[in-house]
Amino acid sequence: MKEKCKQYEGLMTFGDEERLLAHIETCEDCRAEHERMARVSELIQEVAPSIKEKRRNNARLKMACASFALVLFVSTLGVVNFNTDIHDTIMYGQTMTLEDYGLPVDSYGLIMVN
Repeated sequence: MKEKCKQYEGLMTFGDEERLLAHIETCEDCRAEHERMARVSELIQEVAPSIKEKRRNNARLKMACASFALVLFVSTLGVVNFNTDIHDTIMYGQTMTLEDYGLPVDSYGLIMVN
């Protein structure tokens, strides 16, 4: 029984391409291994564009989420800073009264009835 050749990995990793091709022409085991590696390489080349597209879509989604969060934060901060009634209520812990809502009230703070 013939032993399997184990030079393919060494030539592929450390050798130059000329020596690898010369060895592949003479060795049946290494030729089969090289053909198998070529098929794997073709499959990787076929799948690579879809992986790149998926990564690109994920990056776009992350950018959209970050932009949305930034706009939401800035708009909320703007409402709190420019609307002094809300700012004072939040800042000092006061509760909104009927007068704050714009309803007519008497001197006791109750709704005024005609």
